Amino acid sequence: MNHDPQLPTSTPRFALYFVRFALAASFLSAVADRFGLWGAAGTGEVAWGEFQSFLGYTSLLLWFLPEPLVVFSGWTATILEIVLAFGLITGIQLRAVALGSCLLLLTFALCMTFGTGPEGPLSFSVWTASAASLLLATHPQLRTPVDA
Repeated sequence: MNHDPQLPTSTPRFALYFVRFALAASFLSAVADRFGLWGAAGTGEVAWGEFQSFLGYTSLLLWFLPEPLVVFSGWTATILEIVLAFGLITGIQLRAVALGSCLLLLTFALCMTFGTGPEGPLSFSVWTASAASLLLATHPQLRTPVDA
């Protein structure tokens, strides 16, 4: 395999931290939106502004599920986003957390694509965030105090 001599052979540590914290911030921002911490729906760039609106959107994405499972899925996604953000920030079980982030975001991207069309997950970079999570999960330089 021929490597370009101008490309670095290792990823700067900063890049790995940048991906971790950008993903965590995105998860926490989405959670903050659904609990109204960014303001009311329609103000600024607030999408939901409260949990019921988020569940309404969730029902669009999970059109194939009965209502009780939509509510369960909305709460499950919210809890997972908080747990994954915490794991990305602290580095605890980072490979597993990054892989979990990839799978959650991939699920969102697929549900968005089939529920509302391909534009949403593309414009909101859900596919990109899922790919970044996978890259983080499989990166050979990934070392944390817990992994070591």
